[in-house]
Amino acid sequence: MTPRVVLVGPMGAGKTTVAGLLGEAWGVAVRDTDADIEATTGREISDIFVESGEDHFRDLEAAAVAEAVAEHDGVLALGGGAVLRAETRDLLSGVPVVFLRVGLSDAVKRVGLGTGRPLLLGNVRARIKALLDERTPVYESVATHVVDTDDRTPDEVAARIRELLA
Repeated sequence: MTPRVVLVGPMGAGKTTVAGLLGEAWGVAVRDTDADIEATTGREISDIFVESGEDHFRDLEAAAVAEAVAEHDGVLALGGGAVLRAETRDLLSGVPVVFLRVGLSDAVKRVGLGTGRPLLLGNVRARIKALLDERTPVYESVATHVVDTDDRTPDEVAARIRELLA
């Protein structure tokens, strides 16, 4: 069993929103690994980062992704940093992966001032730019398809993904 599609991309790309729209359109279940981690630990992602550190969170995330890829056959949305781990990238081989690409200005608008986003402490715009610069090549390396989200509604993004995977 493999997911019908896995959505990857940075915070603000719309992964969770688009996943919900795809699940509705296809009549399949939707799973979000960040939500899985919060349900399993009983803690919010931001609390895990602050109290236990990013490395601990990434361990939890890698386990959540491995479980979801093995068990879930619907739409799967991954946390923005999930693909940083080599073992996660390996798991995505052979699975339809769509990278939701977002530009800096759209990402900043969507994320706002980073409330509840531990990686954005400090200068939000500069942190988002650094994350985009660092992670975009990794997202591209795992993606079967790339869909630009700038100046597109979530419905338009979901429609494009449905076209690509038809």
